[in-house]
Order: sequence, then C-alpha cells, then structure tokens
Amino acid sequence: MEALVIVDVQNDFISGTLGTKEAEAIIEPLVNKINSFDGIILITKDTHDKNYLSTQEGQKLPVEHCIKGTFGWEIDSRLMEAIKDKGLDYRIFEKDTFGSISLGEHIVELYKDGKIDSIEFVGVCTDICVISNSLLVKAMLPELPVRVDAACCAGVTPKAHEAALITMESCQIEIINNVEYSKHIKQ
Repeated sequence: MEALVIVDVQNDFISGTLGTKEAEAIIEPLVNKINSFDGIILITKDTHDKNYLSTQEGQKLPVEHCIKGTFGWEIDSRLMEAIKDKGLDYRIFEKDTFGSISLGEHIVELYKDGKIDSIEFVGVCTDICVISNSLLVKAMLPELPVRVDAACCAGVTPKAHEAALITMESCQIEIINNVEYSKHIKQ
C-alpha cells in the first residue's frame, strides 16, 4: 500500500500571507490525485504560535503565517473535502519546523508493520518543507521507494522548485510529472 504525504497545503501558503499563483495552481491536481487515491493519507501542518516573530525562523522570514487557530493555519478546504468525500483515513502532524520528526517516525512504524511499501510527497513549498520531509524519510528508510509529484508541488519560486526537484532526484527520490525538468533533459 502507498502513503501520500500532503505537506503544508494551508491557506497561508495558497492564498494567504505567503500564497503564490503556483501554489493555487496545484490545488486542482491535488484534488484529482486524492480522488483516485486509495492508500494512507498523512498531512503536515506548519504550526506557529503568536511569538513566531521572536523565533529564529521569524527573524529570517518576518512574515507571520500559519499561526495556530487562524484561518491561514487551516488545510485548504478543497483538499479536506476531497479526503472526507472519498472516506479516506488521514492523520495530521503539526510541526513547528521544516521537517517533521514525528511524521518520519510514524512512516518508519508503518513500513516496519508492513502497512506501506512506497510513499509519495506533494505540497508546498517544494524547496523548503517538501524537500525537508522527503529527505528525512529517505534518510530514515533508504530502501523505501520515495516519490515526489512535481505537478502537485509548488516552490517559493519556480526556479527554487526546480532546484529542489533536482536535489531530491540526486538523493534517489523519484520525481514524477515534471514537465519543465523533462524539457531540460531532452535539450
């Protein structure tokens, strides 16, 4: 069975304080993916407190976002509706940093218990939290096939998105549905 990890597809990253048109553009493909998926769903939620601006991350990125309990912190309603309409079981992992150790530990348990045999990552931002979580899982389970669907991910910028995909591929993570990267390889 496959696990699908949906990374930080929260309102603040889609249409809120850190939203981009690229992030908005992945919602429909993500909903389509969920509608055709029958495995385990794992969701991460970037989660900050009101003191965010006093944290190291807040000093380097002084934009309040994903403050626990706010609308911006919530998972995009279109995704949650698709998950619930399909009747899929899901688990949410709140995280206050880029990668989630508890997500990685949970995936290790699923793998050891024979409940998953591959994993796919989607979400935002490709170059921050998607890469952090996929590399964390690949380091914890080097024999588990790890895949990233480029068409269902958005980076801070398109250039950063492509760079992250190249880095993940270098670390033996399979990149699927990456039209832009495929164009460069054929040249």
